[in-house]
Amino acid sequence: MSTLIETTRFSVLDRSRTREGHSGPDALRDTVALAQDLERLGYHRFWVSEHHGVPGVAGSAPTVLAAAVAGATSRLRVGTGGVMLPNHQPLVVAEQFGVLESLFPGRIDMGLGRSVGFTDGVRRALGRDKDVADDFAGQLDELLAFFAGTSATRAHARPSEGLRVPPFVLAMGEGASIAARAGLPMVIGDLRSREKMLRGIDRYRAEFRPSAWAAEPYVVISGTVAVAGSEPEARRLLIPEAWSMAHSRTHGTFPPLPPAERVASLELTAKEREFYEAGLRGHIAGTEQQVTDELETVIKESGAQEVLVTTSTYDREGLLESYRRLARIARLASA
Repeated sequence: MSTLIETTRFSVLDRSRTREGHSGPDALRDTVALAQDLERLGYHRFWVSEHHGVPGVAGSAPTVLAAAVAGATSRLRVGTGGVMLPNHQPLVVAEQFGVLESLFPGRIDMGLGRSVGFTDGVRRALGRDKDVADDFAGQLDELLAFFAGTSATRAHARPSEGLRVPPFVLAMGEGASIAARAGLPMVIGDLRSREKMLRGIDRYRAEFRPSAWAAEPYVVISGTVAVAGSEPEARRLLIPEAWSMAHSRTHGTFPPLPPAERVASLELTAKEREFYEAGLRGHIAGTEQQVTDELETVIKESGAQEVLVTTSTYDREGLLESYRRLARIARLASA
């Protein structure tokens, strides 16, 4: 196996995707159980996501779910991928992460994104407008100031002030420049848009300014990775999410994940088929040797220090087996 892969950290973001025949609470419990399995396999960190009003995603309160994950594990770093800062007041976000860090010292990550509510209805419910994301850099500065005790508001975040919770910026579009100017680690995806991702990484490194949080650039690349005993088995893991994304693009709703076998029996329109086939392309998927070769290439091209795997599928045992195989590829401590 490649020494380059062996010196790269491997982590997981689980979106708490709901599945046909299973409830939202089931999805959240699945997330916690997966974190326990991945800790045993030796993964570096485990993150959860924030979505509001999306039928196919149960994870709407990432700091609450992160607390459950941290409480169910003992060594794994736990965080968010991410808290969408424009949806919240920076003081409240600082307080939440201060509580998490106080309860689970040295294990909490603060992944931050700039997306705002997905629909007009959700934005109204959150009390946010579309353009609130335009000041993400300012919101980020305000949040970090609460940890340093230097907020211009003269308010103090308790128990956060004086604590160090590593911040990460989820980079989409101009996010790479924002992360660089703030001197923060960057998470960038996805692996399907390889050239765009590499341009963002180059921009981040060129514009990076050392800060109290990071002395040098730190790059996390993210995307879907599926490992199985054969190419068809790995492709099978990709099918539910590819269909769900195609359905959302053509019907405006994001449904729970169906079994791959049911997708195979569906009649798809030409447009649905187009989106579905596109959703299956560009991921890192295949046998252990195929995935090893592909990972070696992308890690070398990007110079990334870490890979954040974001795979979602209906078959939870198949997903766990994929993570077992990936742990073997990466020579993780407990694999």
